[in-house]
Amino acid sequence: MQNKKMDVIIIGGSYSGLSAAMALGRSLRNVLIIDHGKPSNRQTPHSHNFITHDGKTPKEIRELAKKDVEKYKTVQFYEGEAKKIEKNGDVFCVELFSGDEFYAKNIILASGVKDMMPDIPGFSECWGISVIHCPYCHGYEVRNEITGILADGDLAFEFSKLVFNLTKELTLFTNGKTKLTHKQVEKLKQNKINLNEEEIENIEHENGYIQKIIFKDGSVAPLKALYAKIPFEQNVDVSELGCELTEYGFIKADFMQKTSVPGVFACGDNVTMMRSVANAVAQGNLAGAVVNKELSEEEF
Repeated sequence: MQNKKMDVIIIGGSYSGLSAAMALGRSLRNVLIIDHGKPSNRQTPHSHNFITHDGKTPKEIRELAKKDVEKYKTVQFYEGEAKKIEKNGDVFCVELFSGDEFYAKNIILASGVKDMMPDIPGFSECWGISVIHCPYCHGYEVRNEITGILADGDLAFEFSKLVFNLTKELTLFTNGKTKLTHKQVEKLKQNKINLNEEEIENIEHENGYIQKIIFKDGSVAPLKALYAKIPFEQNVDVSELGCELTEYGFIKADFMQKTSVPGVFACGDNVTMMRSVANAVAQGNLAGAVVNKELSEEEF
């Protein structure tokens, strides 16, 4: 690339990043999208709950979105991974692991998150296929199936409320002695949700589709779908940049997608637990529009 100084650098070229780029490209802004090509939903066979694209593969939606954005000639793409982002005066410098450096007036972090898989054989192979994170994205497709939830405590209790209307065969697996209160356990029983506190040995599956859970005591639980809330970490280290994180580990952003660092915006999975394609697209569109407005105000 000849021009290494841009109006905006977007870290992440999936749904939120592409959506932000479209808003900026349509405003004639010089934009660089830096993407490493490893989205968190790359194993997911079908994406749902995004109107006009319901049932398409995540890859297909990304490719269609990229084709749309490529029409705007002020938007460029670079395959790589950000190593460090620094602010020098009123300009940001993005250093890549390749050694390349790019500069911009504004940064949009659309970098997503990295899911941290539990040490359960078979779990990662099923992630996004039959081990799923969201009843809105996947619940309809596994309705009325033998279903499980892998979680514990208040999170498990609240998550059970979202799932129990989708199936009459639901079990909460806590993978060890539960942290649920007696009152919560009784409420689960009232709603005919089973509780299993056995420690999990492994998940047996066929090409990512769960067949059963095998426990350390030798018992077995047949299963078709397993909801799971697992830890994550940010794909981009924003600590040196100074961006604040929430208590849950998300980048703290306000209703305009602004972070605690002036000139840095964030959108998509890295700022919210509502991980969906539709939400990422909406946040990216807003971030792009707000960045353009700030640039316009500055130039006017």
